[in-house]
Amino acid sequence: MTVDGKPTLGIGMVGYAFMGAAHSQAWRNAPSFFDLPLVPRLAALGGRNAEAAAEVAGKFGWESVETDWRRLIARDDVGLVDICTPGDTHAAIAIAALEAGKHVLCEKPLANSVAEAEAMAEAAEKAARTGVRAMVGFTYRRVPALSLARRLIAEGTLGQIRHVRAQYLQDWISDADTPFSWRMDKTKAGSGALGDIGAHIVDLTQFLTGERITGVSAMLETFVHERPVPEAFSGLSGTATTGAERATVTVDDAALFLARFSGGAVASFEATRMASGRKNALRVEINGTDGAIAFDLENMNVLHHYDHTEAAEHAGYKRILVTEAGHPYFAAWWPPGHLIGYEHSFTHQAVDLLNALATGTDPEPTFADGLRVQRVLAAVEESAAGDSVWTPVPQ
Repeated sequence: MTVDGKPTLGIGMVGYAFMGAAHSQAWRNAPSFFDLPLVPRLAALGGRNAEAAAEVAGKFGWESVETDWRRLIARDDVGLVDICTPGDTHAAIAIAALEAGKHVLCEKPLANSVAEAEAMAEAAEKAARTGVRAMVGFTYRRVPALSLARRLIAEGTLGQIRHVRAQYLQDWISDADTPFSWRMDKTKAGSGALGDIGAHIVDLTQFLTGERITGVSAMLETFVHERPVPEAFSGLSGTATTGAERATVTVDDAALFLARFSGGAVASFEATRMASGRKNALRVEINGTDGAIAFDLENMNVLHHYDHTEAAEHAGYKRILVTEAGHPYFAAWWPPGHLIGYEHSFTHQAVDLLNALATGTDPEPTFADGLRVQRVLAAVEESAAGDSVWTPVPQ
């Protein structure tokens, strides 16, 4: 099938909640703003609840609904499987899709364990030999200000990297009466703040610096150990409840760790969902011999740059409004000064993936990149369990 003379790629997406909505918006918007070599077609939306999935499908224009991800993968009109489910299902779905010859986009973190991530990376490497590609969804790489920061660092603007500081601060479960969800169940989520939001800053700092984290010393903390189970929640026993039941939280509420990068830089990381007043504050500051960059997602169109080579009398952080046509991705959007938001990074992700598939190259971040992040997360958990002992990250 072609649209305006361009071949189409049938998308089959598994999962339709928060991430499913973000991905649906991205697939739908990408061809409206970018000149793409492949046109995504929203072929099938997968979800166990047929009624809920059909409602979401209607909102975003998905052509059909499947209630079994195996049937979705088996469809001839699905060429790419987009995985937006909890982490405990990532490995099974991704490996089956790759073995069926389908490209894969998988949400982060890649898996719930290093063993699962290794199996997924191995399957992706094998599939790549036949032209089938896989990508993990660390979307903050596609925020234009952060893509610009990566460019500046790669060009040597900061000199040798010395110190990295990264935080991801949220407060959505700071209330002890916030209801229990699958994100608080280790069997489904793998970990808490560490994997949910900490994975982002682990990947992002490695992406920005071009270096790898080689070792960590960590602390994990759970502040609220039981939470109320909402009515009709089926994540635990599969049966409806009255709302009076309480469930044990089996993941961390906060993760803090020190780290060292392969180039010698030292780093501090903080990820918490208990930071009162912080809604989605992903903050990164990278200091080098010749300057520094600073970024806060709650002001996502701005990058701050300090040039340490300037005379002290007039040196200071420069505020860069990242909305010019020469900035990453922005030529496809609005005139300078007209801001974009959270959802646009998902569109950029779809665009980069489609371009890579059309040229037969591996899209980034690869499953191997996702595995590297998973190894850092595992080292953090190992260190925390061992009273913050310094723990090397396998390379």
